[in-house]
Amino acid sequence: MGRKWANIVAKKTAKDKNNSKVYAKFGIEIYAAAKSGEPDPHTNQKLKFVIDRAKTYDVPKHVIDRAIEKAKGASDEVYSELRYEGFGPSGSMFIVDTLTNNVNRTAAEVRAAFNKNGGNMGVNGAVSYMFDNTALFSFVGDNVDEIFEFLIDKDIDVRDVESEEGQIVVYGEPEDFQLIQEALNEYGVEKYDIAEIQMIPQSEVTLNDEDQEIFEKILDVLEDLEDVQNIYHNVELG
Repeated sequence: MGRKWANIVAKKTAKDKNNSKVYAKFGIEIYAAAKSGEPDPHTNQKLKFVIDRAKTYDVPKHVIDRAIEKAKGASDEVYSELRYEGFGPSGSMFIVDTLTNNVNRTAAEVRAAFNKNGGNMGVNGAVSYMFDNTALFSFVGDNVDEIFEFLIDKDIDVRDVESEEGQIVVYGEPEDFQLIQEALNEYGVEKYDIAEIQMIPQSEVTLNDEDQEIFEKILDVLEDLEDVQNIYHNVELG
């Protein structure tokens, strides 16, 4: 799975280059999570999960607090979580997760991003069956066997634990995300480079230069859409 981990790191690094956009997207996600239940991460697990993810991207505390305070107010703005799936050149595939207060706008923008840049939008399920929904944690370390045994002792059935470029990478079931994180915290992990639930492709494709250019154009346009929160793909990067 190491190559897949490298792709996720590359995506995260690219996101980090535009902090203001990342902060804005997390602000919306935190607001929506807070609105979906109590605006308190101690009682709202969805909110806690989003805040924990935001911290791995170094989202400032004032951005998080402002979104929660907005959710506590009288605003009745409602956001919907929607997933779109599509195709790029030569077997490349996309999963696009959005959070929107205007479904018609978002659907039209995502469709245009594919159709106007050499791709095609598919129906629900056209792509996602080729990806595995996975809890993924990455942090500095090299003691793979010790961490694997520690998690097994906690009765957590992790998919894999690997060492990649000075990082420990833990792959688990998405429903075990909180259990894995709590166990790793107990083990002594203080900072995560990645703590996400990711759609990881079962196999990847390598594109030639021309197709890579088309793929990157589609990806760039999708990432620039205000309502897009996450994009997963099966193209080998780097």
